[in-house]
Amino acid sequence: MSNLVRIAPGALTIGRPLPWDVYDADGNVLLCQGYVIQTDSQLEQLFERGRFEPRVIEVPQEDDEASGDEADCNPFANYPGYLHGLEKALTSTAAGEPEARKHFQDLAYALEQACTKAPDSALALVHLYSVGPTIHEQIIFYAILCQLIARQFGLDEQRIPTLTEAALSANLALVPVADKLNAFNKVLSTEQRNVIRKHPQRSIRALNAVGIDNDLLFTIIAQHHEQADGRGYPDGLSGTDIRPESEILALAERYVAMITKRAYRKRMNVTAARKLIASLADGTFRPALPKALLHILGEYPPGTLVRLENNEVGVITRRPLRARGPFVQAVFDPSGNSYKEPLERDTSMSGFNVLAIEEPDMIPSMDFSQMWGYRADIFPR
Repeated sequence: MSNLVRIAPGALTIGRPLPWDVYDADGNVLLCQGYVIQTDSQLEQLFERGRFEPRVIEVPQEDDEASGDEADCNPFANYPGYLHGLEKALTSTAAGEPEARKHFQDLAYALEQACTKAPDSALALVHLYSVGPTIHEQIIFYAILCQLIARQFGLDEQRIPTLTEAALSANLALVPVADKLNAFNKVLSTEQRNVIRKHPQRSIRALNAVGIDNDLLFTIIAQHHEQADGRGYPDGLSGTDIRPESEILALAERYVAMITKRAYRKRMNVTAARKLIASLADGTFRPALPKALLHILGEYPPGTLVRLENNEVGVITRRPLRARGPFVQAVFDPSGNSYKEPLERDTSMSGFNVLAIEEPDMIPSMDFSQMWGYRADIFPR
């Protein structure tokens, strides 16, 4: 494979799932996406031997759209493409290139396809990579959640693409400093707080500079840190003065922050995050929005590790359907040994009920595409 690129130091992290398949120089698969690097020596070997195949987002033509289905839309395989597409959009904006808007639109459309054709997989992507995501990953998660919340809330379909573009671009002024801020474990300085408070307007100016002129887009971005109770910024708006799209984006950002580890605090498990989301219906947001997010997540969102009544451990892959589920792919047997192949369990059946959420120090290695039924090959162990 001539298009393989050597893995750069810093691209991979111990304890986090691989974001893409890793190959050797001859194009043979060394490790599948979802494998978790556990030691420094493994990391060094991957830097020495490993390659990856850069993916680009292929936007379906109108003639292809009707024939597409979930099997053709694998959010796990497309994850590198989403990140590459976002990087291209942000870089184009910073360089003042008029192509920036099309890059955002293409990425928004690709994420729409994922969320409409494979919503459980898209939601799992958020949870599986939420341990310590980069700002680029967080932005992708915001866009996925905005897509899902907006439809559950009943937002006009014609406004969802603009909301998704806002989710992808609202924080572009924060991108250069966001990872440093997340790693900062001290009280923020006045200068740092000003950077945060001013980022909506700075993002709007950057978008306007590349020829983007969309009042709805700019309003969503400008208002996405306002709060219904009037305690937000920059203008202290309240109630219905804030567009629902802005609140959807704010809620998506809030949830991702809850389940993400920061230098100054631990990440919440989904049970604790759900309780906090429920409390936001008290006036911080339109009450229907937190309810919409809770409905989407369910008690155990896809991508959550759980222990079953029979003591197996697995990952939630599908939400409940017609009084069945949620569904789990069991990866460890009751004795703690890995299954050769994952086994699907319907947790609504006796013996397979969910006993508890699992919070291991390091999540187990899994072939995400296999676990969600996109391919049948066995995961290298």
